[in-house]
Order: sequence, then structure tokens, then C-alpha cells
Amino acid sequence: MSDALLEVSALQMRFGGLVALDSVSFSVAPNSITSVIGPNGAGKTTLFNCITGMYRPTGGRVAFAGADITAARAHQIARAGIARTFQNLALFSGLTVTENLLVGAYREGSSGLLAGALLSRKARREQRQALASAEEVLAFLGHPEIAHQRPGELPYGRQKQVEFARALMQGARLILLDEPMAGMSAPEKTAMTELIARVRTQYGVSFLIVEHDMPVVMSISDKIVVLDFGRKIAEGTAAQVQSDEAVITAYLGTKRHR
Repeated sequence: MSDALLEVSALQMRFGGLVALDSVSFSVAPNSITSVIGPNGAGKTTLFNCITGMYRPTGGRVAFAGADITAARAHQIARAGIARTFQNLALFSGLTVTENLLVGAYREGSSGLLAGALLSRKARREQRQALASAEEVLAFLGHPEIAHQRPGELPYGRQKQVEFARALMQGARLILLDEPMAGMSAPEKTAMTELIARVRTQYGVSFLIVEHDMPVVMSISDKIVVLDFGRKIAEGTAAQVQSDEAVITAYLGTKRHR
């Protein structure tokens, strides 16, 4: 039996005659950081959508913590312990930072719609616990002062951290980050990189990251998976991937990445 937290086996995704993923296989170990790189159109976002239940793969298998989740719905996969952020911010602009974080706490609640609407004793207790968790996460970020601000009042890099914090509120064992460094300044990238490392260390969370910033990818990843036209063309450590001729030809050494 595999010790992998996430195992992707011969995954395929077709859209009519277009093959977006062609027998892609790799695994993510517990408490590790795995990055997926490749040119635009390589299948990276499609891969994320298949793992998180937004797409139903046309072939292959996805297993999480030993359970087959290939055909599971998105909310079932989230409850199993997989969280995700998006390339474009998906925060609720009309809610405060704390309220945005509370959206991520639904996984821990069990009081039900009616009990929640009536604010039963159980619902009130869960609400207090969720608020305490939100305070704890914001303190961990080092920015408790933003609790009552709205996302649009914050710098872009801080908004990205809030979205990351909402994923943490789910109590996830695996977090998928879709281009977490996109649009960030150099100091913001440094802060986000340090945050990912701290979350891994303190919470034991594993990460699967799609990112185009190669210095970040090479510095933070335990393993890198390289896709090109829906196929995996390489997998290994940063040093192995950087010296792989297929990767250099397809991605690292071409103008497509610049």
C-alpha cells in the first residue's frame, strides 16, 4: 500500500478531441511541497480541477489518504481534507477578513441549517470555535489588525494571504495553490514563501503548487512535476529538473516562459 498522501495514476482528461491530460501520474508525500510547472496550456489547471472534483476525469485514478476520490464531488473532496486557492482572487469583497475566513470553517460545523438559523446552543458553540480559529490564523499570519477590514482595503499580497488563510481554516491536510505568487512584488513573494514554509512546519500540511516563478519553485519544492501538452515529461528534485534536456527544450530554455 502506498504511503503517499495524494496519488494521481494515469490521469486523463479529454474535451472532445482535445487531450488536456494524457496519462499523468505522480504522488505527493505527507508534509511535503510538490510543484507542477509547464508552459501555458500544459494542463496544470485542468489537473487541479480534476483533483478537486471540478472536473470528472475521463480516465485514471486520484486517491487521497488511501481513498479513491476520482468520482467524488467537490464538497466531498474538501471535507476529506483538500483545500484550494485560485489564480484569480476568490474572496468575498462585501465581507470582512474574519467573515471570509469563517467561510472556510464550514467543514468543522455539524449543527445543520435549521440549528444554525435558530442559533442553537451547538451552533453558538461552533460559531465561537470558528471565531477563535479565525483569530488564531490571523495571529499566525502576523496581521490580527486586519480582522475587520474588507479585502479590497488590503494590498494585493495581503489579499493572497487571506485567501491562503481561508484554506487553512478548512483544516486541510493538502492545500493546492494556483499561482500564489502571481502579481506579487518581490517582498510579497518572500513573505508568501516564508508563510508556506511555516504552515508546513507548524501544521504538517502538504502542498501542491502551480507556479511560474522559477526561483520560488526551485527554492521551495521537494519535488517538481513538469507537464507539456498534457503529458508529464519530467519529475524530480530541482537539480534534476533543471538539468533535464526535455524540460529545457519544452520550458526552461524557451521564449515561451519569458
